[in-house]
Amino acid sequence: MKLTEQEIKQKTWEALIHCTEGIPFLKEPPAPVELPEGDEGPDLAAKLSLPEEEQGILFECKSIGQPRVARNAVNQILRYLERYPGYYGVFAAPYISPDSAEICSQEGIGYLDFAGNCRLCFGKICIERKGRGNPFAEKRDLRSLYSPKASRILRVLLTDPKRVWKVERLAEEADVSLGLVSKVKTLLADREWIIVQRDGLRLSEPEALLQEWSQNYTFRKNEVRDFYSLKTVSEIESQIAEVLSGKSVQYALTGFSGAARLAPAVRYQRVMSYVEAQEDIASLLGLKPVTSGANVSLLVPHDEGVFYGTREIDGILVASPVQIYLDLIGYRGRGEEAAKELFEQVIRPTW
Repeated sequence: MKLTEQEIKQKTWEALIHCTEGIPFLKEPPAPVELPEGDEGPDLAAKLSLPEEEQGILFECKSIGQPRVARNAVNQILRYLERYPGYYGVFAAPYISPDSAEICSQEGIGYLDFAGNCRLCFGKICIERKGRGNPFAEKRDLRSLYSPKASRILRVLLTDPKRVWKVERLAEEADVSLGLVSKVKTLLADREWIIVQRDGLRLSEPEALLQEWSQNYTFRKNEVRDFYSLKTVSEIESQIAEVLSGKSVQYALTGFSGAARLAPAVRYQRVMSYVEAQEDIASLLGLKPVTSGANVSLLVPHDEGVFYGTREIDGILVASPVQIYLDLIGYRGRGEEAAKELFEQVIRPTW
């Protein structure tokens, strides 16, 4: 549930108390400071009693701590400090990412969040705590950015990060609504992962996007059907291509099967492929459904976007490098190793 403005201020004050408690050189807890009435200034003001003087602090409090918000907050704080010389400015939010923290530090602005991360440095004093994870993960934000339909947009952008897209053309390419593209554009802009130009937008931080997406992705979002076959891995993969192409059933190898054709790195014993939903898929391929000991996993896609960027290699359709990477990175049994090889050999060089 989104916090109200008053709740954010209250939690900011609690975070300040927590951040400064136990500091031996502080004579007493932070005290509030009343600024002139009607002044459209900082959200909060406080003073710290130091051994030789008092230090005033001004706060700009926001409901999110993404880099774009942090940059705007820092600029606002710098304007406040022109009116209140001698004060120290602090950006506060439920969670402030390392990128946002760096933005603050570069401008000499402090920060603190409700997770316990903080940096208050003035004069000879520096209080710094970092490395606390985000217990207030913006689940709605993540669900919006990495939902099946929104992911179509991400696949398009990651396929060619240098390309500049008009919103209308991007919506058409990803087969989604203009409204969804605008929403994803805002979420990416908050993270400062896109550059918006007069002629359109382009992805500026593809690696950061792919990393966060992989942390919020599992191939098990698809319907996974496990089978066993007496044939070899290469025979099964060839059979999938031959039979399904002949029946006009959409498919694309992924996982180790896909990576082996783009950046061979590890030996594998399980075939993995996306397939269009078919009730008779097992009989078509002569596969035996099993609950254990499978050597074939067929994935019925949670969204047809997984087929974007499919390419043909030696007569067999293979999913895009980005899709294969996502399916491998969290896969047990050397999946991460194969994913990293794919990234270094195939994905990064094209970016």
